[in-house]
Amino acid sequence: MKTLVIGGAGFIGLNLSEALLAAGHCVRILERAGVQPPEFLRNNPRLEWVNGDFAVDSDIERALEGQEYVFHLASSTLPKTSNDNPRHDVISNVVATLGVLQKSKEAGVRRIVFVSSGGTVYGQPQSIPITETHPNHPLSSYGICKLTIEKYLELFWHLHQLPYLVYRLSNPYGRFQRPSSAQGAVTVFLARALRGETIEIWGDGSVIRDYIYISDAVSGLMTSLAYSGRERIFNLGSGIGTSLNELLAIVSTIVGTPPNVIYKPSRSFDVERNILDINKLSRETGWAPKVNLYDGLKLTKDFLTKGDGI
Repeated sequence: MKTLVIGGAGFIGLNLSEALLAAGHCVRILERAGVQPPEFLRNNPRLEWVNGDFAVDSDIERALEGQEYVFHLASSTLPKTSNDNPRHDVISNVVATLGVLQKSKEAGVRRIVFVSSGGTVYGQPQSIPITETHPNHPLSSYGICKLTIEKYLELFWHLHQLPYLVYRLSNPYGRFQRPSSAQGAVTVFLARALRGETIEIWGDGSVIRDYIYISDAVSGLMTSLAYSGRERIFNLGSGIGTSLNELLAIVSTIVGTPPNVIYKPSRSFDVERNILDINKLSRETGWAPKVNLYDGLKLTKDFLTKGDGI
């Protein structure tokens, strides 16, 4: 399979690209100018690295040439920053993705796989765990843009029969996630605890999230290559909720010392609980997460201490 990974140099993209290559697929990564392939991918004969901007028609046309599958992972914003400039969020993500959809239709792409946000598209949950049919009331521009892209994917399928799948991903963590990225409580907490730095928590630590180890997230995304059913949208998470205080307790056990913690006022865009119902993906594809949170934290610690993570 010839696969284009848009945003392939990011945390999820690197892990996904590595898995695609290991499965025998040819991978073309589109990344912004100046970003170069990491050492472990550089000499793989089935990897092609293309620098460009997915918002530029000529760049996306060049990247799409000859590709069968497209994994769209790129995003220019984070949930906590997106509300600062919603106009930029819409232009750089929604409008840019519309160009990708148009060019994918023209290029005859067999399927677009979009990584959406299971943590933001639903808003405050009315029921737990959250199913794919739960109402969507995002509290951030980030979530609104993700949901809007989902709707445009549906529109392109209706108008042009451009096949797609959406994976609403929860909170991935693990190998290749950078603590400096300011996203991902697991990796940030671990890195700060290992360095003896203070950990900041917004609220009282009772906020509950669904954390999924990156290998489980990637294996879930890989189901898109063989799936031939009628479903279009899947939740992708662990299906288990963990509070920030519970996460801190596990971090303390793994690091061996209690971390220094500062509690700050809660933020308006943070929902109280988010636990995804993953039964549909499991039922349709046979996929299931394999790495529990404790083991995932140990693996992440190994990456941070043995690699260049801290």
